[in-house]
This record gives sequence, C-alpha cells and structure tokens, in this order.
Amino acid sequence: MMKNVIYGKPDHFLVVAGAILLNRTGKSNNNRKDESLYQFEKTSELIKTGIFKYIRHPLYSSLIFLTWGIFLKNPDFHLLFVSLISTAFLYLTARCDERECIEFFGNEYVEYMKRTKLFIPFLL
Repeated sequence: MMKNVIYGKPDHFLVVAGAILLNRTGKSNNNRKDESLYQFEKTSELIKTGIFKYIRHPLYSSLIFLTWGIFLKNPDFHLLFVSLISTAFLYLTARCDERECIEFFGNEYVEYMKRTKLFIPFLL
C-alpha cells in the first residue's frame, strides 16, 4: 500500500523528489537574506540534477497536478474555477521565483532556463 502512495501518483513523486534534492544538493544557508524565503528555499547551489534536470518547479508542478486531478475526479464548475485560479497563481509564483533565482544565480540560471521546462518535462 505504501508503494502505491509514494510511487503511484506523479504529484507525490515530484514533491518528494524536489524536496529531497533541495535538502541534499541545494546547500541551504543563511547567506540569502531574503526574509520571504523559507529555509529550504535559501539554496546556495543551483540544482540541475534529478527532477530538476527536466523541470524547474517540481513542487509547484505537484500542486498543479493535484488540483487538476481533484477536478478531473469530480468535474464541476467550482472545481474548474479553483483549478484555473490556482494554476494561474502557481504560474505567477514560479515567475517571481525565477526572477529571484536570476538575481541570485545570474547567467547560470538563465542558461538553466533554456535547457529545462517550467512544469512538465519536454512540454511546458
């Protein structure tokens, strides 16, 4: 049963894989003084391996997949509205995050953006 929970859903995989890599590879430290960032977001190394080799925002992707999965399981107008709004907000949040990353990592992040997709590997 546990295998199905962790490996059976793409949104679970993305959030778990992203969180593990942020913790292990990102080398979180307090050099980033931005108070709006959580500790795990204060990475000092750009992560370009694992799921981050294919998409820049696996944690946001997992939330998008979860929202649309709930809607597809029980289609109704209210859930469609919530799915559209949450997707829009997550997109805007990802773009703000990318501005912060460009400011901190510079051209290295710009080059990384050219090689990876925003939310869905090989598509978007």
